[in-house]
Amino acid sequence: MTSPRPTSPVLSRGDAASFWFFVVAGVAIAIWAVARSVVNIAAAASNQNVRVATPFVDTVAQAPLGPDGSAVAVELTGGVVTAPSLPAASLWALFIAEGLFAAVVVTVVTLLLLLTSSILRGRIFSRRNTALVSAAGIVTLVGAAGVPFFQNMVANGAIAWISERTVDRGAVQLIDLPSLVGIAFVAGLAGTAFAVGDRLQRDTEGLV
Repeated sequence: MTSPRPTSPVLSRGDAASFWFFVVAGVAIAIWAVARSVVNIAAAASNQNVRVATPFVDTVAQAPLGPDGSAVAVELTGGVVTAPSLPAASLWALFIAEGLFAAVVVTVVTLLLLLTSSILRGRIFSRRNTALVSAAGIVTLVGAAGVPFFQNMVANGAIAWISERTVDRGAVQLIDLPSLVGIAFVAGLAGTAFAVGDRLQRDTEGLV
């Protein structure tokens, strides 16, 4: 019975340089995500004049786009409102959304950097790498669904407070279902590709 041999390096210098660039970019993205969330949480912590990104559906407003700046009706698809304050539940939803965003980005970057480290050592397909790819996909999917869910709670609370609960926004959602389906498909495809590659590599090593 033959024992598996370590995988020889398969990356060219150009490939390795690309992966090292990915490492630097990943670290920068993680730092940006944490800084962004910290800034947004700090800005909302006082719960005064909180700026909230808000989607709109079938909402008509007036904009100075006509001759000599005359008002013209436009349909809003999104905007930013400033709420004097937010309900407690919405404020906590904002904190959770920002914390979850930062946690998801940092986790995904960490998983992909671990994958990159393994590839740089010449091991592309393995059970560990398959698990890393699958975990990154699952975490991304959780973030893509969870962050918009909490952001929607923030937007609904802001509009309810501003309108004194006279505007019903219960049907407005920020979650993009096609994007979730796309992320799930890509994550499943990547995990399957690494699993098949790992199996083929182990079968090949067993024949040597």
